[in-house]
Amino acid sequence: MGAMREQRLKHSSVTGHPTMTAHDERYEYLSLTVAPQEKPTEARARVGEHAEYGKWELMRSVVLYGGGRRYVLRRRIMRVDRTF
Repeated sequence: MGAMREQRLKHSSVTGHPTMTAHDERYEYLSLTVAPQEKPTEARARVGEHAEYGKWELMRSVVLYGGGRRYVLRRRIMRVDRTF
């Protein structure tokens, strides 16, 4: 498998992220950057694993200069209210 870099995006860094246009406090974000040498089918399979097991949804995919790819995933933050 090729090198895939994962980066959890904090709320303050989401607005400054080059592939993000807006941010929503209800979601947390994960950026996956894939090297150009990795096959697209392998990269899609890994993004699919994140979606299936981590409950992430694909928000944006970008092809970078040089052939690398960046996938931005998001998932809703579950906040539980106290009952007593």
